[in-house]
Amino acid sequence: MQDGNAAIPLRADTIGKLPPTVDAPRYPLAQRYVGIVHLGLGGFHRAHMARYTHALMQQDPAARGWSIAGAGLLPHDRRMAESIGPQDGLYTLIERSGSDEIVSVIGSIAKIIYAADSSAALLDAIQHPNVRIVSLTVTENGYCLNPATRQLDLENSLIRADLATPDTPRSAIGIIVESYRRRMQAGQSAFTALSCDNIQHNGNVLHAAVLVLARLRDPALAAWIEAHGAFPNTMVDRITPVTAPADIKYLERTYGIADHWPVVCEDFTQWFIEDHFVAGRPAWEKVGAQFVPDVTPYEMMKLRLLNGSHLAVAAFGRLVGYTYIHETMADDLLRRLMATLMDRETGPTLPPVSGIDLADYKRTLIARFANPTIRDTVERVNTDAPLNVLTMPIAARLEMGGSVDLLALALAAWIRRVRGVDEQGQAIDVRHPLAALLRQKAEEGGPDPAPVLSITQLFGSLGNDARLVVPLRRWLTMLYELGARRTLAGAAEELNF
Repeated sequence: MQDGNAAIPLRADTIGKLPPTVDAPRYPLAQRYVGIVHLGLGGFHRAHMARYTHALMQQDPAARGWSIAGAGLLPHDRRMAESIGPQDGLYTLIERSGSDEIVSVIGSIAKIIYAADSSAALLDAIQHPNVRIVSLTVTENGYCLNPATRQLDLENSLIRADLATPDTPRSAIGIIVESYRRRMQAGQSAFTALSCDNIQHNGNVLHAAVLVLARLRDPALAAWIEAHGAFPNTMVDRITPVTAPADIKYLERTYGIADHWPVVCEDFTQWFIEDHFVAGRPAWEKVGAQFVPDVTPYEMMKLRLLNGSHLAVAAFGRLVGYTYIHETMADDLLRRLMATLMDRETGPTLPPVSGIDLADYKRTLIARFANPTIRDTVERVNTDAPLNVLTMPIAARLEMGGSVDLLALALAAWIRRVRGVDEQGQAIDVRHPLAALLRQKAEEGGPDPAPVLSITQLFGSLGNDARLVVPLRRWLTMLYELGARRTLAGAAEELNF
């Protein structure tokens, strides 16, 4: 931005004033018609699905009918609504690769709905006949599942509230069920419920949770959803750190754009989708999405190699004292831990993945994590990544009769971290639905993992399997006695990584 010039406030009426270095919407913003309602309007959605939809709208006028109404379901989503609502749904996306970046103003979000106080406006939006897809990115916690059974947790406070007052749902599952009920009652067609969360078989998980809640309300409703709804599985991938105040200032200083909530992400992106939609869909394949008969191999590849590695290096990274993921990759011990974990333990649990060179994919992951322009924090990963990205490959390895030394090492770091205090006595902000219980059990056990492993919602029968418990106890004892750095060094020597 030239000195003395005020930054351009981002709105529909200022699009023409943006600098030529910024790619702006080339379609009339007044002709955005909502065809998708998305639950969970966070940074990842805005870097991923909304980005694909915008790219399609740039080249295909018919895609304007697939514009998005983005809904925030949680109290902290108020800031999102107050930030990009007055910007007419517009926001800036900065896609970075090393020293290069592409800056775009994304226009695919036509409407913002804040639904934490009341879901009435959200339910009305979903009932509009032009809405044919209800998508969601609410993290695994938003599905209100029992972590051990992977089924809807009927004791979850949100689910109990939705059963008590079903016409005013608060959970994402309750909102989908009530929206289906309204459509059935009005004689409308069903919509496709499209999960974009990092959950294995995410569509199947969403389908099962919706049917459980629907049956409790009305078996006829569940039967209607089963007959007319659709729940495709998807695999989504794009590293998207939380927007920092420095990102807002950088955008204003460098490009002259005043955007209250831009998004920064890597340039890499993937989206595999099962092509099962009941009322049409955008032609996302024209802009890079891949429609496949079965996403299972792709989602397993991503969850085991990317997400499992992410949590392993983030848990250790926090204990060692790092703030950012790229710092963990600059640490030779952690870089080697990640590479060896993928080669020896998580990678061998994968089925063949058509069209993917797994060796190249693993090298790409290390390079992506090491990108210093993507200032992704270890705490963001520790908060967002579900524990099952470690426990599921552990179970798979044990079923194969393989060792779990490296996975046990990563799990030991996770358990040490959830105690909520680091090696210097500084507090660790552990954000998890069971955070209080985890801290209690971690304090109770110290170097003995048994109390934490007794939380069956998280570990199921793994907590009693000596093939895991023995190496896990050993690594956790070393973490308490020697600290994270010396434990890593000792493990590297012993396990030859």
